[in-house]
Amino acid sequence: MANDSEDFIKQHMFGNPQLKPDEKRAFLGNFRERVAIALTISQLGQSQTKEMVTKIFDQYPEYRAYLNGKMPQSLIDDYMGLAIDHRYQYTILVQNGLRVDQPTGPNDFGLVVADPKNKIKHRILL
Repeated sequence: MANDSEDFIKQHMFGNPQLKPDEKRAFLGNFRERVAIALTISQLGQSQTKEMVTKIFDQYPEYRAYLNGKMPQSLIDDYMGLAIDHRYQYTILVQNGLRVDQPTGPNDFGLVVADPKNKIKHRILL
């Protein structure tokens, strides 16, 4: 009985344990094995990236795009518009509630295309 009480207190004090929280945080809420492509914020600013993302949207319609809500609004607008134009499912994520609020840098992921349920067999680029 004492162990049950102690476990209950620990669980509610620290929250539910999560599987690979750092990996999920880096890949915008996804496990690495579900990610088909992950592009950094600096890569999203390059001119040829939009064309490549358009091809990925056309080739993999069953996946979902995840956008980093902390990157510049112009990039969010560009890639959200691209997803809307291609009728591609997308989610904008802003990871609030973390104990340490770190600023978003150019090497953080800005766009992740992933399968929301299954492991990817062939990654496009990581």
